[in-house]
Amino acid sequence: MPMIRLTAPSGSLTDEGRKTVQRDLAAVLLRWEGAPDTAFFRAQAWSYLVELPEGAQTTAEDDAPRFLVDVTVPAGAVSERRKAGLVEDATETVLEAAGLTSDDAPRVWVLVHEQPDGTWGAGGSVIRHADLVALAKGQRDDA
Repeated sequence: MPMIRLTAPSGSLTDEGRKTVQRDLAAVLLRWEGAPDTAFFRAQAWSYLVELPEGAQTTAEDDAPRFLVDVTVPAGAVSERRKAGLVEDATETVLEAAGLTSDDAPRVWVLVHEQPDGTWGAGGSVIRHADLVALAKGQRDDA
């Protein structure tokens, strides 16, 4: 049950990037989490785009747009290797959506938040990582 949220200054994404970035980031997250590519798991990968109003983001140096990608996953769902791949691919996805190059990569921050087991609820129930692993295995076996 991963979640990904991109916070970006309004107008900093290309028109096409604004249309596609949420699904693209959700797909990146699912791939690196190792979830099966099924309708159920795609529907559980929530993706948000938060656009800041003009002037709401700056640095002490300049006003060039900066991007924050917050990723929330169950604790233990993403190894260190997978986190590195997730950070790299999420950064590339945001750069592409903004029409920027790899030279602009320092303007994209990706923060991975691991939600402790037993503290994630959905549908009125606590969801545990082991339950998700079993569900994923079952969906892979059915595929």
